[in-house]
Amino acid sequence: MTKKLRTYSNEFKAEAVKKIADNNGNISATAKQLGIAMQTLSNWQNKANQGKLVGTKQYDPELMSALEEVKRLKRQLKVAEEERENLKKGDGVLREAQLVKYAFIKDNQQIFSITTMCHVLKTKPSSYYDWLSRDISEQQVHRSQCELLVKAAHSETRERYGVERLHATLTEQGHDISLYMVRSIKEEHGIKCRRHKRFKVTTDSNHDKLVYPNVLDQKFDTSRPNQAWVSDITYIWTHEGWLYLAGVKDLYTKELVGYAINKRMTADLVCKALNMAIRNKRPSKGLIVHSDRGSQYCSHAYHKIIKQHQFTGSMSAKGNCFDNAPIESFWGTLKNELVYHQDYKTRFAAINDIIRYIELYYNQTRIQKGLGYKSPRQMWFDYYRQAA
Repeated sequence: MTKKLRTYSNEFKAEAVKKIADNNGNISATAKQLGIAMQTLSNWQNKANQGKLVGTKQYDPELMSALEEVKRLKRQLKVAEEERENLKKGDGVLREAQLVKYAFIKDNQQIFSITTMCHVLKTKPSSYYDWLSRDISEQQVHRSQCELLVKAAHSETRERYGVERLHATLTEQGHDISLYMVRSIKEEHGIKCRRHKRFKVTTDSNHDKLVYPNVLDQKFDTSRPNQAWVSDITYIWTHEGWLYLAGVKDLYTKELVGYAINKRMTADLVCKALNMAIRNKRPSKGLIVHSDRGSQYCSHAYHKIIKQHQFTGSMSAKGNCFDNAPIESFWGTLKNELVYHQDYKTRFAAINDIIRYIELYYNQTRIQKGLGYKSPRQMWFDYYRQAA
């Protein structure tokens, strides 16, 4: 007798994943308690971590909606490609002989009627007219396919890519589509990126603490990773109050190499971000670490880290935000592509969303024009692969 497969509701799966945390992350013990296979429970946990399991804190309905839209568009594209391929195969058998007849009719339509010529040549007028418009039809098929590709790529990138980066993404995937075509499709269908908004500065430089000279001095072009880092603090609003995000960005790879998030804007916040960057990248002495003149960056604890690792401290001129433009640019990207489109009920939700954006999207997959349409992580790998 065949054993009936057990089915589980999303609510059951969500509760099972929560129980893993109650067991200090022990999947095996949790699976035994619930009487289910460990691999099954592990799959549920992975699904939850990806924001795909309803009922868990990580569940992201916007992401699921985008993924479903991508699947739908790709199915449409596959059907269109199959129809086009079938048309080519079916048309190939008698194509050459028919082409001669159609060409004759076209060349002599001013002399004889099309109906008479079709009768004499034993071909249907409808077939002739179909041939006459086929070049246009193939263009239309190609256009339709490109429309699906652009819409799918727009959904996959969560509406964050403009024309050039969208074109670079599709080209990298092996699709034959021009920059003009991408721009035309976006304009025709009103496909737009998420809108930019302005944000305010959080720097308080009215203090008498130690300030480093402006060593970086807007020299943002570097030749290798870990040559110069820039750092800053920004803020994110939630219904529970403000969150402060300190970040450290590598000027060569454009990667956010370190960050820290807290409800208070303290010296400890910027120290944690810098220490994370040091653990992640293990830079050598002489690294330029640049920031603004905020009191957190002028603290004794922050200066101690820079001195301990023999880094070169650098600070912006007073009141000159352009001296720290690369990290300000990242804050703009983060807020325009993510934060301004969310309504965070809790700090926990905001923290999870921001970390997922940084780790899974910005550093890992988000291509940048200034990097030759590569992601920061790809830039890092390419540099060390060439240096090996």
